[in-house]
Amino acid sequence: MVKIRLTRLGKRNDPFYRIIAIDEAKKRESRALAVLGYWNPREKNFKINKKEVETWIKKGAQVSFGVQKLLDK
Repeated sequence: MVKIRLTRLGKRNDPFYRIIAIDEAKKRESRALAVLGYWNPREKNFKINKKEVETWIKKGAQVSFGVQKLLDK
């Protein structure tokens, strides 16, 4: 099953997250099927491609709790 979730990038104490579509059996840092956006909590930057997210959801992808909170903003 495909999940839409966050993957962590950046330095120690300076996180940066990508919103990705990935097989749920893969590890967090594995290669993603698609990069859908990003979130920088320090600078409060958030960008997501909503059309692409909707496409993945129509294909049966599940959205993680963290990404769902970001989408609700």
